[in-house]
Amino acid sequence: MRQPVDGLHLVTQQRKYVVTRASDEAGITTVTDRSSKKVVIRHTPAAGFVAQSPVVIDDHWALIEDIRSDGPAPEITVLRYDLTTGRSAELSQLPKVSEPEIGAYDGTFAYSSTDARNRSCLIVADLATLKGRTVTCVADPGYVADPVVSADSVTFSEITAPETARRCKRLLTAPLSGGPAQPVPAATKCIQWSGASVRGATVWSEVGATDPDQYQSKAYVREAADSAARPLGTVVTDTILACGNWILWETRTVTGGDDVYQINRWRPGLGTPQRMYAGKAGTALTPMTCQDNTVYVEAADLSGSPTYTEAISAALV
Repeated sequence: MRQPVDGLHLVTQQRKYVVTRASDEAGITTVTDRSSKKVVIRHTPAAGFVAQSPVVIDDHWALIEDIRSDGPAPEITVLRYDLTTGRSAELSQLPKVSEPEIGAYDGTFAYSSTDARNRSCLIVADLATLKGRTVTCVADPGYVADPVVSADSVTFSEITAPETARRCKRLLTAPLSGGPAQPVPAATKCIQWSGASVRGATVWSEVGATDPDQYQSKAYVREAADSAARPLGTVVTDTILACGNWILWETRTVTGGDDVYQINRWRPGLGTPQRMYAGKAGTALTPMTCQDNTVYVEAADLSGSPTYTEAISAALV
């Protein structure tokens, strides 16, 4: 899929459907049947709202989130579409989404919600059944953020005492099968950012709230909670993703004044990370998504004229 930079962009692809988003201001989202090429959903955000990523999708349902950020407080709407009928409905069976970040892995998604005691709570839910559970809650003014879902766990950050000198951001991970969240031991206390866990192993990044360059962070891996942390170098902040049995992330170097991006992967039992993709100078990468053990990303070539984006994918086995 190759398009102009101001054309359509790939959000994700599922075995039955492909999800694209337009470059218009609202971000009109389209779900197309891959076999018939028929558009089954065309979602246009309400006036003043902008579509958010990701789109959570399975064989029957699609979850689309919009946000209006103007004004003193953001407003979030989340709709679940029936892909066989085209009808949509709000998620009245689940706690209301209170932050725009949604982590997703196939038909499982995680998000933060504010409960009756004004606590920020992490919710994990199933797209098909809309059954969910509360993983943990943090008292106000603290909050949970950065949920990343894998095939077997959800990893997220917990921020306490924000906007103060005692601010602390730490990572926790919880099994999707149930049970409490457990902290991921940090290399440096209170500056963990985000991470992903697979089969008991976790890759995470750390960057301080006052660091001058928060676009990049230091990454580490632990094969188990009681294992020693091994450094993985510098990664692009907030790009760590789980897909299949792998954990992936993006890196950036500067060559001749141009940014050069690549994608690395690692899985439990592997001594060192493997390079999956190396972009050419002047090519930027979008955040990765995972569906059906396949990773998707867009590479935008901004070095020439006309500029264009190219959607690429890799099956992870």
